[in-house]
Amino acid sequence: MRVERRLAAILAADVAGYSRLMHNDEEATHAKLTGLLANIVRPAIVEHGGRIVKNTGDGFLAEFPSAVEAVRAATQFQSRTHDLTSDDPEESRVRFRVGINIGDVIVEPHDIFGDDVNIAARLEGIAEPGGICVSASVYAHVGGKVAIEFADLGDQKLKNISRPVRAYAIVWEEASRVSLSVGGQSDALSGPHLSIVVLPFANLSGAPAQEYFVDGVTESLTTDLSRISGLFVIGRHTAFTYKGKGKAIDLKQIGRELKVRYALEGSVQRSERRLRINVQLADAGTGNHLWAERFDKPMADLFDMQDEIVAHIANALDAQLAKQEARRSERSPLPSSMDLYFQGKALMYKGWIPENLAQARSKFERALALDPENVGAMVRIPALDVIVSMASMTDDSAALLGSAEARVLKVLSRSKPRLCPLDLGFRSDCDKPRGSRHRRV
Repeated sequence: MRVERRLAAILAADVAGYSRLMHNDEEATHAKLTGLLANIVRPAIVEHGGRIVKNTGDGFLAEFPSAVEAVRAATQFQSRTHDLTSDDPEESRVRFRVGINIGDVIVEPHDIFGDDVNIAARLEGIAEPGGICVSASVYAHVGGKVAIEFADLGDQKLKNISRPVRAYAIVWEEASRVSLSVGGQSDALSGPHLSIVVLPFANLSGAPAQEYFVDGVTESLTTDLSRISGLFVIGRHTAFTYKGKGKAIDLKQIGRELKVRYALEGSVQRSERRLRINVQLADAGTGNHLWAERFDKPMADLFDMQDEIVAHIANALDAQLAKQEARRSERSPLPSSMDLYFQGKALMYKGWIPENLAQARSKFERALALDPENVGAMVRIPALDVIVSMASMTDDSAALLGSAEARVLKVLSRSKPRLCPLDLGFRSDCDKPRGSRHRRV
């Protein structure tokens, strides 16, 4: 039996968050999707010489004789869909994700098959809602033929595809180029994700005898922050080269020199009865201050106070940095796996309510779809399961806890990371032995 084959550009699309949309309002979601498919999507595909091969519930599979026409059709219906739905509430907005590949396919009257079809479907899976992700072969075919800017996502590990696939995403005109961070590769001007320098704290007491305590706070905080999973901290010896420069310090210059995104500044003021410590978190790219806090305590044992304050600052910074990274990534049209991880982490810090936890889990799952080796996302998912179970948000706690345990064991068997409750999203006393007093022993 002869198998019919042909070279085709394959377009796979589905609706982002379709199950959630249907759960919230079945009839309204069905009506919106039907209208968009009939009035926007199908006409665009036909106009550019394509055909819808089959519908897949919340999505569809289409083929084109030309990669150029497939990209033009996708950008056309994505742009029109955006215009029509931009005023809809976020929780009810219908947005498509699109993946496009080109290759040799097996053709049947109502379907097409082949490895290249599967790749198109997997590319759709890593596209952002409202976005378009294409393979390297499509990118090569359309280069110089369409007035569209692409961002290189690098080699992607796609589910059930044995070889890495080079992927590119379309950058929309309104996207901010400054905040663009793709495939885990950070902008050279802003430094890698969660990178920080703890600048030497200022001694406002004026007494030279207090310098040892002020420097001790800076060193202890540098050490504690370096233990936060995923945080890159500039070493104390490098940071202390900026000591004594006072107002002459240019945070933007420091950011460029050290390739960090954030800088932590502080001051210590000590009297006979009280100790006051001020801290400020700044964006090293813009010099803008993002967060500040004051610690004002009656004098007690200096080492105990130092341990307590440093631990408090480290925990507060862990939450603040996650929030800042989430805000930064939300401005990017192409969030990387780490971007999605920070968005999920920030949602957990917003409060353990079902809506936040569900959205956080979705972020972590999408982070793993982009990078199956994202350990942070791996361990946060079972942490969420534990939280849901402990908070009685499920009718089957035993099954959920069993699933969480299996996931954690899988992570441990693959990468042997050092995990404590802090890594899993909890606050506990597991970090107390790291205090400055213990380090001095």
